Amino acid sequence: METSVSSFSLLCIFIASFTISSNFILQVSGENPYRFFTWVITYGDIYPLGVKQQGILINGQFPGPQIEAVTNDNLIINVFNNLTDPFLITWDGLQQRRSSWQDGVYGTNCPIPPGGNFTYIMQTKDQIGSYFYFPSLAFHKAAGGFGGIRVLSRPMIPVPFPPPAGDFTILAGDWFKANHTDLQAMLDSGRDLPFPDGLLINGQGQNGNTFTVDQGKTYRFRISNVGISTSVNIRFQGHSMLLVEVEGSHTVQNTYSSLDVHLGQSYSVLVTADQPPQDYQIVISTRFTTPVLKTTAILHYSNSAGPAAIPAPDGPTIEIDWSLNQARSIRWNLTASGPRPNPQGSYHYGLVNTTRTIQLANSQATINGKLRYAVNSISFIPADTPLKIADFYNIPGVFTIGSMPDNPTNGPAYLQTSVMAANMREYVEIIFENSENVVQSWHIDGYSFFVVGMDGGQWTPESRQGYNLRDTVARCTVQVYPQSWTAIYMALDNVGMWNVRSENWARQYLGQQFYLRVYSPANSWRDENPIPRNALLCGRASGRRTRPL
Repeated sequence: METSVSSFSLLCIFIASFTISSNFILQVSGENPYRFFTWVITYGDIYPLGVKQQGILINGQFPGPQIEAVTNDNLIINVFNNLTDPFLITWDGLQQRRSSWQDGVYGTNCPIPPGGNFTYIMQTKDQIGSYFYFPSLAFHKAAGGFGGIRVLSRPMIPVPFPPPAGDFTILAGDWFKANHTDLQAMLDSGRDLPFPDGLLINGQGQNGNTFTVDQGKTYRFRISNVGISTSVNIRFQGHSMLLVEVEGSHTVQNTYSSLDVHLGQSYSVLVTADQPPQDYQIVISTRFTTPVLKTTAILHYSNSAGPAAIPAPDGPTIEIDWSLNQARSIRWNLTASGPRPNPQGSYHYGLVNTTRTIQLANSQATINGKLRYAVNSISFIPADTPLKIADFYNIPGVFTIGSMPDNPTNGPAYLQTSVMAANMREYVEIIFENSENVVQSWHIDGYSFFVVGMDGGQWTPESRQGYNLRDTVARCTVQVYPQSWTAIYMALDNVGMWNVRSENWARQYLGQQFYLRVYSPANSWRDENPIPRNALLCGRASGRRTRPL
């Protein structure tokens, strides 16, 4: 649906929209399009690995609906929570420019109560690319409620490859047969999770998905790792992948026979159906695990003569150097346009002097006899009031600004609601240090950052000599290999309260996260949107007012 109305009447149409349709588009004169969604969240029976489980459904779907948008579109998503638990959705990779109010994590939003609803009002401001959403509270992520997000370029912005014949989404990840409540109870009791029971592709097990292609045509596959504990590798039997985009960055178009996708990461590849017309396997397997889990989907030629006779491709298993070298080969396409017409390379990130260095060391700990995970020796615990809301109302005693230090303390781990202080327009260098024997995956809400270096061993200032200061990729989720480090550059140009977290969901749940408070003294709507009129208030903010309608 497209129409043109005055801005004054938009609110009336917005309210009425949810009785008209669960998904439609509204064009307001002089504004970017509005896309309206109505989502009803329920529990339902699912059988992804052949065992009945309690899954989280969106409009009866597992996985949830795909979000299709264009750069600068306004997304109005009305979420009705019909669960028996409080609920939130976060939007992995959408930067929520000037509006951490919409981020959908407990540090910024009060949960949607059972039987309640909340309308997210977001904009895909200056973004393109492949992302996904998922439930952020409790251990809901292990029950479903996730889905893909595609942000397309505006029609006049050139894209550095011909339009594909089709655009497919692959949401891959590990899965447990136990219900999410049982997994959460394990963690609450101080135990770690068991090894996953299997892998899913778009909510299905072995050969549960078929992607149909026409011989001779090229297709885009958007691949996201939506699992909670393991990295995965993807390959297409008999076909190569041309990498074209990583989390909103157009890349140098290298060809890969297999591709590692770590927790929370998203990639776009082009696959050309240039083989004899048969059915081929798309293979997903775990990385750095013993045993190795594997699942498959079908790449079906529309004129197929039957299954391909060639063997399914084997993938890498525990090889770290292989993965490290592949990660270093992923580079920015300097001449391609991003969300704007100017080339990506016109932003010379490597020529800007950093103003601050932050070193973040993850660790495993035992606190009060229970398993915990920490960052710089602090294991995060949620406050009784979302931090962003407490900050807005100046509610004392909820958190302490600066309670997350810039460097590892190497002391014993302890519990705290940790918040790092930062200022608008700082240009920071962040070093993720991993002294453990498992790969880490780190995500920063509200931002895209430049992955300037990664290597084994201990980071030192001399490590900067090996940084890629010309054409490294900008992304929002990055891996850190065992006994290794990863360095990023990030311009703090987005005011708000932003979650910095492990994408391993057990580690995140047990404390491997904190919040980055990016502050501007101007207190201006130019830097940050005001509190939404429909913001839910809870904890110590209960009973307060937001803004008048």
